[in-house]
Amino acid sequence: MSDLCCASSKVCCYDGETKIESIALTIDRDDLPASVIGEVMTSVGPVPRVSTEMSTSDRLGIWKLRWGIGRMGYTVPPGLYSVGEPDAGSDVLVTANYRMTFDLLRSCMKERNVWLLVLDTKGVNVWCAAGKGTFGTEELIKRIELSKLSDVINHKRLIVPQLGAPGVAAHEVRKRTSFKVMYGPVELRDISAYLDNGRRATPAMRRKEFPLAERAAIVPMELVPASKWVLYITLVVALISGILGRGTFFEDALHYGSQSLFALILGTFAGGVVAPLMLPWLPGRAFALKGAFTGAAAALLIPFFILTTGFELSAWTLITISLSSYLTMNFTGSSTYTSLSGVKKEMKEAVPFQITAVSVGLILWLAALFTAGGGTA
Repeated sequence: MSDLCCASSKVCCYDGETKIESIALTIDRDDLPASVIGEVMTSVGPVPRVSTEMSTSDRLGIWKLRWGIGRMGYTVPPGLYSVGEPDAGSDVLVTANYRMTFDLLRSCMKERNVWLLVLDTKGVNVWCAAGKGTFGTEELIKRIELSKLSDVINHKRLIVPQLGAPGVAAHEVRKRTSFKVMYGPVELRDISAYLDNGRRATPAMRRKEFPLAERAAIVPMELVPASKWVLYITLVVALISGILGRGTFFEDALHYGSQSLFALILGTFAGGVVAPLMLPWLPGRAFALKGAFTGAAAALLIPFFILTTGFELSAWTLITISLSSYLTMNFTGSSTYTSLSGVKKEMKEAVPFQITAVSVGLILWLAALFTAGGGTA
């Protein structure tokens, strides 16, 4: 424990030099999130105390995550944390060790005294981790035991995010630990109102919306990795065209490479931007089908910009539609429109069509390459 801890107080100041011998696990100072501002003493040891303020670094980190930068490894060590000056009667909020989730939760706890029990979800948010099984019954029971939670608090209540419910069997947790799982609201912004309402969620707190602003917020996360593949594929197409084409290397590489780039950008924009923004208004229930519609609409532009016909036009039309369909299908995991089983079923049905369409498109494109005069459409 820090030398600066005061014997008369349960709240200690972290001196920044020592290790925090956290309950049931040792966390090196270098591993602690920057939001840790001290310690809270309990009967079984000190617990890191975190700030409720969001620093510039925290906000920058969230912005980078929205653009898919540094997404992997953006975590906090799992274990027990504290906010304010919690005591044995304070509530315990269960969350994931995805740092953005952790930061947003602690920032919602201003002027409150609570415990945060962080599960090891491998850096995945609550909703996705519940589907993957890492935000699950076994991990929750393990963290209860490792943190010696029964010795820290004098009640048996755990508040689990409602979006984590698919991964947590409340009856099993109670049977093996005697802790009662209470499901909190869907949205973090409602957690204070939920606590003030005697830990009761209103019907509105149980409903998950997927408004335009939320759909727009996750668009960059899909666009950034897709853009990398667009560049890689374009380079490959240009190289193959230059080697196998009937004109000069540079003429064919430039001609076919630019066509590829344009068609792939069309497909990416149709599936990664237009489809998510227009999701409620696109026909069909399957995301793959919705993406195929926007991809087909985008493909109508190909003749006007690529100025090609025959095999080549057919090839890029198929590839554009398939790409848009695939990218839109990726949004199934970000929406409330379908379940995990629904996602698996849709992928099982749609992916073979997408692969077939791309394969036929590649054959048509090769046919166009070998029959064209080189360097011109």
